[in-house]
Amino acid sequence: MAAAKVQDVLLVGFGAVGAIYTLILQRSGLVRVTAVARSNYDAIQEHGVRFESAKYGIINEWRPDRMLNSVEEAADRPYSYVFLASKAIPERTTTPDVLEPLISAPYADEYPQPTYVLLQNGLGVETDLYHAIKQIGKEPSIVSTALWINTNLLQPNVVEHGNVDRLTIGMYRHNDFTTVTNTPTEAAVLEDLRVILTAGGTDVIIAPEVQRHKFSKNFWNVAFSSFSTLTRHRLPALFRAPPSNTSKPYTPYVSPITEHLIKEYTIPTIRATLEELVVLARAIGYPDSRDGIPSTLPDEVIENTRKLHVSPESSHKPSMMMDAEKDQPIEVEVIFGTVVRLARERGVPVPRVEMLYSLLLVIQNQILGKLVSLA
Repeated sequence: MAAAKVQDVLLVGFGAVGAIYTLILQRSGLVRVTAVARSNYDAIQEHGVRFESAKYGIINEWRPDRMLNSVEEAADRPYSYVFLASKAIPERTTTPDVLEPLISAPYADEYPQPTYVLLQNGLGVETDLYHAIKQIGKEPSIVSTALWINTNLLQPNVVEHGNVDRLTIGMYRHNDFTTVTNTPTEAAVLEDLRVILTAGGTDVIIAPEVQRHKFSKNFWNVAFSSFSTLTRHRLPALFRAPPSNTSKPYTPYVSPITEHLIKEYTIPTIRATLEELVVLARAIGYPDSRDGIPSTLPDEVIENTRKLHVSPESSHKPSMMMDAEKDQPIEVEVIFGTVVRLARERGVPVPRVEMLYSLLLVIQNQILGKLVSLA
């Protein structure tokens, strides 16, 4: 039997998520990986990548098959798949801007368009790319994802990773939230991706309609990324009791002084915010079921988060909070802004989400202003 043809794939955005998925793709043995890094390109070229992963082990001086520092350089061959792993910050740069060398001449005339796989948080991250590909007379093939992963970039070439990397994948259908059957072509694309990614070690679920999975994942970000970013406190400040052993102190925790007010006002307000998302989900067309957005989801999200953050060992810091602390742009538009616009289009009031959005806009404005002044 002839050996399966090795496919060329491109990954753009070599932060922590991009690095882990470049490793996964290369581990599969089924693809030849070109990766594009920008700010950490020199460090990786000189020293390689060090992975400190509970799942994949300690790996030193690792490099992808090909490392480049621009998409323009990478536009020299056809790709089966192009993975985008950079954060979606449309106020700074749009996805078509990032991928411009691939969706314009001469590349778009010489090579077929690849399938684009967006490893990005938030809602509506596919829209700009969809329209850009349509404008060049091509039919877009875009895979949306809901990604669960615990990873951080400790240094430009050092990646910390836990034992979880899980993807739900599905085809993007523009303005279609209710089609739940893949065409044969869509099914073939998704199955090929599943085979590649699972061979590399990650967990993959194929969803006939993926946007509801992204919507569901957005619940946590709306509730808890906002809380930590606005208060500058990690999530144990909502849930964790004071230390019982004075020889092993930790912070933050819920002080008994006003614990009753946190329980009476803060937690119910978080729940009410998530209930606004449930109402919006019904207006979009997602059913009240496990295959849609169940009405029990707000309580489940809060309880699952509580279980994680009552522990003395809880040290997780939401990435939006980390970005704000570093004066790096936050994903406010794709996590909050899109929700507000979806709600307004459907006449659904979401006052609590709008309040969070409006406050985070101020943080984003100050961050972007600093970046402009430094440019």
